[in-house]
Amino acid sequence: MERPHAQTCEEVCSTLQVDPARGLSQGAAAKRLRESGPNRLARARRAPAWRILVDQFRNLIVGVLLLAAMLSGVVGEMVQAAAILVALAINVGIGFYTELSATRSIEALRRLEEDVARVRRDGTERSLAAEKLVPGDVVLLQAGEIVPADLRICESSSLRIDESALTGESVPVGKTAEPVDADADLADRANLAFRGTSVSHGAGAGVVVATGMKTELGRIAELAESAESAQTPLQKQLDALSRRLLVVIAGVAALVAATGAIAGRDLLLMAETGIALVVAAVPEGLPIVASIALARGMWRLADRQALIEKLSAVETLGATNVICADKTGTLTRNRMTLDRLALDGGDVALDARDEAPGGALRAALEVGALCTSAELERDARDEPRGTGDPMELALLVAARRAGCDRADLLDRRPELRREEFDPETRMMATFHRADDAVLVAVKGAPEAVIDRCTHVMDAEGKRVALDEDGRADWHARTDAMAGKGLRALALARRTADDSDVEPYENLTLIGLAGLLDPPRPEVREAVRACRDAGIRVVMVTGDQPETARAIAGEVGILDDPEAAEVRLGSDMAPPEEMTDEALATLRETPVFARFDPAQKLALIEVYQDAGYVVAMTGDGVNDAPALKKADIGIAMGQRGTEVAREAADMVLRDDSFASIEAAVREGRTIFGNIRKFVLYMLSGNAGEILAVSLVALLNAPLPLLPLQILYINIVSDVFPALALGVGESRANVMQRPPRDPSEPILTRRLWGAIGGYGLLIGGSVLAVFWAAFQLGLTREEAVTVSFLAFGFARLWHVLNMRDPDTRLFDNEVLSNRYVWAAVGLGIALMLATIYVPVMRTVLETAVPGPQGWLLIAAGSLAPLFVGQLLKTRIARRALGSAPLG
Repeated sequence: MERPHAQTCEEVCSTLQVDPARGLSQGAAAKRLRESGPNRLARARRAPAWRILVDQFRNLIVGVLLLAAMLSGVVGEMVQAAAILVALAINVGIGFYTELSATRSIEALRRLEEDVARVRRDGTERSLAAEKLVPGDVVLLQAGEIVPADLRICESSSLRIDESALTGESVPVGKTAEPVDADADLADRANLAFRGTSVSHGAGAGVVVATGMKTELGRIAELAESAESAQTPLQKQLDALSRRLLVVIAGVAALVAATGAIAGRDLLLMAETGIALVVAAVPEGLPIVASIALARGMWRLADRQALIEKLSAVETLGATNVICADKTGTLTRNRMTLDRLALDGGDVALDARDEAPGGALRAALEVGALCTSAELERDARDEPRGTGDPMELALLVAARRAGCDRADLLDRRPELRREEFDPETRMMATFHRADDAVLVAVKGAPEAVIDRCTHVMDAEGKRVALDEDGRADWHARTDAMAGKGLRALALARRTADDSDVEPYENLTLIGLAGLLDPPRPEVREAVRACRDAGIRVVMVTGDQPETARAIAGEVGILDDPEAAEVRLGSDMAPPEEMTDEALATLRETPVFARFDPAQKLALIEVYQDAGYVVAMTGDGVNDAPALKKADIGIAMGQRGTEVAREAADMVLRDDSFASIEAAVREGRTIFGNIRKFVLYMLSGNAGEILAVSLVALLNAPLPLLPLQILYINIVSDVFPALALGVGESRANVMQRPPRDPSEPILTRRLWGAIGGYGLLIGGSVLAVFWAAFQLGLTREEAVTVSFLAFGFARLWHVLNMRDPDTRLFDNEVLSNRYVWAAVGLGIALMLATIYVPVMRTVLETAVPGPQGWLLIAAGSLAPLFVGQLLKTRIARRALGSAPLG
């Protein structure tokens, strides 16, 4: 139904044709159930396993390998075809495994549903399966229950509902039956109770106005389902790289085929050459190494309290240049604290106060401890563990630290009766026996309490008359607290002869309690590190603008909180209706407050449309769509809802923003490592392509057989490349700006480096191959020499992958123990090809003599020596604009 919050309860019930005192009849409810359907959320559409498997074969590298295997089978090279298919199976298997787990956001939303609801039907109260609720049902609520549908509140007895997971409001919201403005934001609709939220205090009843996917929770479910996750920068770069490789393969193969056809060469020889070129050009180990390098990053981040759900998310962190951070629990401790008390004599800071107070200060703490519905655990001296309103728990903790424990106070001043918090009066009162009189302790909204006070307590505890000017001063102090992001509660008391008096008359104002969810101490340094690294940090919260502004200033998001703009969700027009100038201004805004799920989603899209790589943090149901849409969604592990965790790419086990900074550092390291091992792989493959294509054009024997190339690519590529992929980060990685997400993995300069290294490796092997024939070696021996020279050259080539600004004998490659392990394993596997009979037969090799070993040593070491010489002299100038690490 349209805007039930703007109508009276009577109007809503009339529209829904229900008597709130009796509820629906069973017959009417059954008819409506058939019309509206069950009160449950739609099931998520998940890709079946077979489709995920089929999708793996759409990868260009897999397609090229499959083509090579087919060609090998056509020309009768069955062993070779089988070997290629094994490499293919490894790639497909890894891709299938890493992509099998699909997003479960909607299923997590469904788990929020409460199985049973209490309703009025046919004039009696009964329990009912929540999915059978229909519009018009009258639902009864009490503390501890989950709201089973969207309700228009008609009865409220101190009803307060925790809506933080839905709206971002950090404290429970008092509910009333009175209409509110038709244009009120979701968080300001005080007469509605939303599905999936929890009743924290009091009791009430409401009429169902929406069920299933028509609820606010259902709307968020639809947003989460429709928020397609964009391809990560790494996926885009690897796809672009694969397309380039395909162009290179097709071009070289076409050139060799055309030359062979013109020269009238043997068709079988040309087919064998084509297969060799295809195998040489394809980096078979690339998917394997990329997946393992990312997995290694996941393990490292797990040690830093960050759990990665998707492999590609590790690298995406390195390209992040905007972080949209939620406030509560991420930038703050998610723990309300009594920050200060505003008394007649001035403000008193209460952080970690342990000394016994006196006068007005003690009176304020006693009222805060007595006038409460919360219960604090006896041993909770440092953390507000207990049950009840977070602000009441904060008052209890502060009182206990100052020696005013509630239990001790009640021993001396037992409670006689209480007036629960009423959304209408916005106050609460408790009555206590105090010698021969009754002490009435009152707390509530400052604007309500101050106007009921006739006196104020001075610093010594004496009563002083309070006039209109004095009240105006206290209202101004309330506004000043709000401007600092503090939640204000007024504390007052009176003395009466008995407990039957009106509690809210002739009150003496004691002071104002200023409460705050304080920032985490480590966040400011983490925000500074992100800003130094060129990452823009903005706050996006559903909380009040004053609170958002204050916390943003505390953590360093705002340099000047008083001058900075805070954009409200109600002020944000749809992006498609905004001018380019307005969009640019929006992207420069540092703080966004009172943003609902759709507005958060739109904001993410605004950044992404401008080319930003966006990380989004969140913990509530309302954050799920934006978490899924963001390039990297980051959920809170301790206080986050299951919905948020399922929608996210990363979960912070400690809920700390500082863990995000560590994750960004790891992401940048991962990309540097990926760039490094891709350069290593492709430069070696370039040498193979040059060698094979050149001898084919000259109608000379092939220096390498296709199966030998495949073996080299797996042995010499995978293990050294893997070692490069798990290298540690360099100290200055966070002093660089984020890379341009449109920048390819390999820039023009790096493609030049690939060509240069390829000429070195391919040229040295061809020289060895030619020398072997000149020394009288047989073709099998000559091919073996070139094969081993090629394999060892590619092993030594890993040492050429040091960053250009490092020293020859002091660099990140030499200090990487995995590199030495990979080189040692590679040597053993290369030697096995000539000293293990089975492998010697399959790979068609021979044991080289002394002359052969000399040629192998010369041909394999030459690229290393020349490469190091060139890197030392010119690599800084040639590659300086494209750092590898």
